[in-house]
Amino acid sequence: MNREFHRWYSPRLGREMELLVFGHGGTPLLVFPTSLGRFFEYEDRGMISVLAGKISEGSLQVYCVDSVDGESWYNRAIHPHHRVVRHLTYENYVLEEVLPLVRLKNSSSELGVTGCSFGGYHAMNFTLRHPDRVTHCVTMGGAFDIHQFLGGYYDDECYFNCPPDFLPNITDPWYLDRYRALRLVLATGDNDMCLGENYRLAAILGVKQIPHWLDVWGDGTGHDWPWWQRMALKYFT
Repeated sequence: MNREFHRWYSPRLGREMELLVFGHGGTPLLVFPTSLGRFFEYEDRGMISVLAGKISEGSLQVYCVDSVDGESWYNRAIHPHHRVVRHLTYENYVLEEVLPLVRLKNSSSELGVTGCSFGGYHAMNFTLRHPDRVTHCVTMGGAFDIHQFLGGYYDDECYFNCPPDFLPNITDPWYLDRYRALRLVLATGDNDMCLGENYRLAAILGVKQIPHWLDVWGDGTGHDWPWWQRMALKYFT
């Protein structure tokens, strides 16, 4: 399997950023790590091993990015407004630095994004904010509400980065038409602590007539990597 390590200084973030690429071709899949996670998490947690067959045969190419959660949402040392501003800077890094690398290495017209737990937030928020850049999104045990990071503070930037808040009020046909062309999967378990958030977001998508698949796994499926490995086998292979 082709495995590449990339590191460069991000002028947007003002720091070194790292990522891993697995595979030589196929559908590109952008992976956001879990809360405070690193770019090597997906590999360390066995997700790449699960997907090794598809990656090696050239059907799937996986891009595992780093996070700056410790500088944004989880940074209690700064004002909540500055937390969301740092997140937006990170989003710009993904748009203007990571995606050009993806397109340089991969000519596919598609782009999938995925993430587990808070990585599911990153994946869904990115998809809904930039539906012209993404073709499909798979969240596993996704947590989509950012109010817990704001300590009661709220402004427009917070609003437009909280899918359960901004999605119900979207009326712009440019967004709705693109949302309805997306392939959206909300995977969760009947024993997942984020089950309620997935039902809530699925209900909003339903009201907006946005096609989606809320896939609730039974048999006590919870919120951890062994279950997410099984899910990856279902959705990516």
